[in-house]
Amino acid sequence: MIRALFRLSLLATAAGFLAAQPLPVRGIHLSAPKPDEMALALRFISESLPKEGVNLLILEINYRYQFARHPEVADADALSADQLRQLSQAAKAAGVQLVPLINLLGHQSWAKTTFGLLRSHPEFDETPGLYPDNANIYCRSYCPLHPDIHPLLFDLIDEVMDATGAQAFHAGLDEVFLLGEDACPRCKGRNRAELFAGEVKAVRDHLASRGQKLWIWADRLIDGETTGIGKWEASMNQTAPALALLPRDVVLCDWHYEAAHPTATSFALAGFQVVSSPWRRPAVALGQLAQIRDARAHSTPLVRDRLLGMLHTTWVGFGPFVRAYFGEEKNPTAQVAETVLCFRELYRELRATGALEAVK
Repeated sequence: MIRALFRLSLLATAAGFLAAQPLPVRGIHLSAPKPDEMALALRFISESLPKEGVNLLILEINYRYQFARHPEVADADALSADQLRQLSQAAKAAGVQLVPLINLLGHQSWAKTTFGLLRSHPEFDETPGLYPDNANIYCRSYCPLHPDIHPLLFDLIDEVMDATGAQAFHAGLDEVFLLGEDACPRCKGRNRAELFAGEVKAVRDHLASRGQKLWIWADRLIDGETTGIGKWEASMNQTAPALALLPRDVVLCDWHYEAAHPTATSFALAGFQVVSSPWRRPAVALGQLAQIRDARAHSTPLVRDRLLGMLHTTWVGFGPFVRAYFGEEKNPTAQVAETVLCFRELYRELRATGALEAVK
C-alpha cells in the first residue's frame, strides 16, 4: 500500500511538472495593420508581445498587400513590401514567429463587399451569377477545381512568404459554407469532404515544395451533428471526413468561443499538431488552457508533443485591439474590451503557472 501511494505521488508530481512546462506555442492572431498604423504595430510587436510572453503572431493579410504579380486583387489600404518586411523584422527581433494568413476557399466576401480575388476574377466564383450583393449568404467561396485558380493563389502566397521570410503560412479555410454547389459546373455533385481535403492538400503540397508548413482553422474537420457543436465551430455540410484525408503535417487551429469543447486532444490523437484558440471569454480560454495542460501531462510523448499550446484570436481590427490594450482607445466597443481582457487573463495565467518562460 505504501509503495502504491508513493508511486501515485511520483506520478502526480511528474504530471504537475509536465503541465507547468513552457508551451511550444503562445500565439495571437491579428488583422494586418493599416499603413497609418505601422508605428503602433511596431511598438506593440517590439514591446508588448515579448512582455506578455507571445512567441507567435498570425498576421491576417488577405488582400491588404501590394501584390506585384497580381495587383488587381489588392485592397486600397494595402501594405507595401517594405512595410511587411518591417513587421517581420520587428517580430524576429522580439523572438516572435510571424505567420502570414490569406483566407482561402471561403471568406471571399463580407456583407455586400466582395473581396479582391472574386472582385477582380469573378470567373473563379463557386456560385457564378447568384446572390447579387451577396444577399442570403454568409461569405462567397472560390471554386477549388477551376483550372486557373491555384497558379494565381500560389503567386499570392509566395509573395507574402518571400516578403516576410516566414516558414509557415496560415490558409484560413474556416466557415466554408459554399462548396460543391449545384451552380458550379466543376464541383456539382462532388463529395464535399474530398473537395475540402483536395484544396488543403494542394496548398500544403505547394508550401512543402518550398520547405514551408501549412496551418489552417479546424472547424470544418469537426462533425457538428455528432458533437452537438453546430455549424459554426464545426461542420454541418459534410466536410468533417476530410480529416482522415489530410497529411498529418498540417497544423490545426481549434477555435471555440462560447465553450471549451474538448476537441484539441482528439486532433492530437488523430496525429495532428494542434493549438486551442479562444476569443473573448476568459473562462473559455482558461478552460482550453487547462485541457491542453492536462492532456500534455497525461499523454504519451507523441501525443503530448502535438498539443502545441494556445492561439488567442481578436477579430476586431489591429488598431482597435492594440489601442485598447495600451489604454489609448477612448470608447472601445464591447467586443474590443472583451477580447483584450481575454488576452490579458490568458497570458496572466500562462505566466502564473510557468507555461511560458519568465518575462524579463
